[in-house]
Amino acid sequence: MTARSDAKHISPKEAGAKRAAIAKAKLSAPDLSTRIGSTPATTFRGNPDIFGRLVEDHDRHRALFAMVQDTDAKSPERDTMFRELVREVKGHAAAEEQALWSTVLRNPATTEDGRHAVHEHKQIDEMIADLAARDTATRAWTERFEALKEKYLHHIREEEQEQFVAAEKHLSASDLRHMRGVFNRRKKEEKAAVKIEEKIRLKD
Repeated sequence: MTARSDAKHISPKEAGAKRAAIAKAKLSAPDLSTRIGSTPATTFRGNPDIFGRLVEDHDRHRALFAMVQDTDAKSPERDTMFRELVREVKGHAAAEEQALWSTVLRNPATTEDGRHAVHEHKQIDEMIADLAARDTATRAWTERFEALKEKYLHHIREEEQEQFVAAEKHLSASDLRHMRGVFNRRKKEEKAAVKIEEKIRLKD
C-alpha cells in the first residue's frame, strides 16, 4: 500500500479530530512544540468506534514525541515528558491488546495481524526500558529516542493503514462500539498502573 500524506486530502472531520488529539498532548506542557506535520492517510480518524479512538491516541502520541524532542537535553522537563509519553504508549498498548487484538487473534483470517501488532508492542517496550535506564542528557539517549520514534511511527502507520483495515472486515458495528468502551475503561486503568522498567539492551 502506498502511503499518502493527509496534508491535502484530510476532511474537516479528520482535521478536527487531529487538532483535538494534539491539544490533549499540549495540556501537559503548553510551551513545547507539537508540530507533527502531515500524517499517513487513514479512513478511521474521527470515527466513533474503536479505530477512531485508537487513531486519536496515535495522534496524541505523535505530538508527545515532538514535545520530548523540543525539550532541552539538560532540562528536567525532558525526563518528565518522556515519562508521560511512556505512560501513554504503554497504557494504550495494553488496552488495545485487551479491547481489540484479543478478539482479532481468535479469528484465523486476522491472527497474523494480531500477532504482528502484539510482537511490535513487545519490541517497543524493550526500547523504552533501554531509554529509561539511560541519561536523557546524552547523545546516546537522543539517538535511541530517534530510533524509538521511527519504530513507533512505523508501527502505528501499519496499524492504521493495514491491520485496522483487515480487522474491520471481520467485526460488526456493535463489536466496534463495544470495543471502544472496553478500550476507554482499560486505557485509564492501564495508564494509572504503568511501571517504567529500566533495562539496558545489550543488543540493538
